[in-house]
Amino acid sequence: MTYQETLDFMFSQLPMYHRIGAAAYKADIQPTIDMMEALGNPERKFRSIHVAGTNGKGSVSHFLASILQEAGYKVGLYTSPHLVDFRERIRINGEMIPEQEVVDFITHHSSLITEKHLSFFEMTVGLAFDYFAREKVDIAVIEVGMGGRLDSTNVMPPAPPLNQGRCPQDGGVILSVITNIGLDHTQFLGDTLEKIAFEKAGIIKPGVPVVIGETQPETKPVFERVAAERHAPITFADQHWHVRTSAGNRDESRLLFDVERRHPAGNTSPEWRCGLVSQLAGSYQLKNLATVFEAVRQLPLPLNGHIVERGIARVVDNTHLHGRWQVIANRPLTICETAHNAPGIDAMLGKLATMHFARLHVIYGCVNDKDYRKILTHLHTEFAKLGKPYDWRFSQPSVPRQLPVADLQSAARDLGIDGPAFPNVKDAIADAQQKADDQDLVLVTGSIFLIADALAD
Repeated sequence: MTYQETLDFMFSQLPMYHRIGAAAYKADIQPTIDMMEALGNPERKFRSIHVAGTNGKGSVSHFLASILQEAGYKVGLYTSPHLVDFRERIRINGEMIPEQEVVDFITHHSSLITEKHLSFFEMTVGLAFDYFAREKVDIAVIEVGMGGRLDSTNVMPPAPPLNQGRCPQDGGVILSVITNIGLDHTQFLGDTLEKIAFEKAGIIKPGVPVVIGETQPETKPVFERVAAERHAPITFADQHWHVRTSAGNRDESRLLFDVERRHPAGNTSPEWRCGLVSQLAGSYQLKNLATVFEAVRQLPLPLNGHIVERGIARVVDNTHLHGRWQVIANRPLTICETAHNAPGIDAMLGKLATMHFARLHVIYGCVNDKDYRKILTHLHTEFAKLGKPYDWRFSQPSVPRQLPVADLQSAARDLGIDGPAFPNVKDAIADAQQKADDQDLVLVTGSIFLIADALAD
């Protein structure tokens, strides 16, 4: 098979959830367990950090991978979904898996895939773990796809304690991270924060430290109960770290920030490190960075402050992450931001409130299972609060799950929101840039697949 034929085969077995929605979702981890056994249990052959959460898990995964790369480790990184190239999901030290590796794996294991009726996501997890094991990565950062308890990535065992005479290279999870909990994918994970927290707490491993990014009153007891049952040391990042935007931060392509280390019980005065830089520029990264600092503190690895700072400052260079507050043009300033759920949208709005621009040109498109009427109403109300003129353009992502732009435009008009429709998002961007002044801001937002179309060659 060619590389494209291989991808076509993968998509056809049980297409990925992000493209077609609920029909691709499987709440059953047993097929992944069976696949791992057939592959010789590659998930047991490298150390790993497992990252879950409603928002921020992708950014936190990339930050951690970048820091570990700066420390000299050979680092695997598994994330989802991809923006442009499928191979973005599987990287070693920032380099995507070669096309031939994808072809060879699927060709060699095609009978296993069809016999076990493996989904796109399941076979991709198998491909990633097999690749990381064969390439002998020192450590892999593994992002959960959805939820945690029943996610295909949750086949990784806890790493054996180093004080039991085992080799440090013995595989398994050495740290679990859960960034935050929000009401997303409620049809699969539950309709309350407590229910969703229970699903994400499924990645907590016996005896393995777990870092929770945000202390939320509804979810804190859930995490503490599961951690206690599994004898997993638990810490809440926001109780140990405070990260704030530095004064004078005006570069929209990076984030200048200060970080405070908080000590329990006020034993010593707070420690501040000021003027640090992140290549991920959204102000919502402040919460993610607190999670990263606590994760680094909990890792049983020699990572000093300079390594951490370099990893954060070079995260895009090291891991090639795209679509997170990404500047694609400067005159006018044009930014792509994958804000596709309520917490992500509110974080984006918070960033906009700190920016200086004359007029906002919004380009929005989404998939068909989002509550787009509620989102449009919320955005329209919040944009008005910015005190700047703004206008709308509507588009659609090029995936089967798309909400057709005509339907989006019609729904917007019913809500009193008017704007032209562009089936191709690049046409919408070109139109906005042509009509914008140099002091304006063009914001492309909504579905991650809309951003993918905007960034595609």
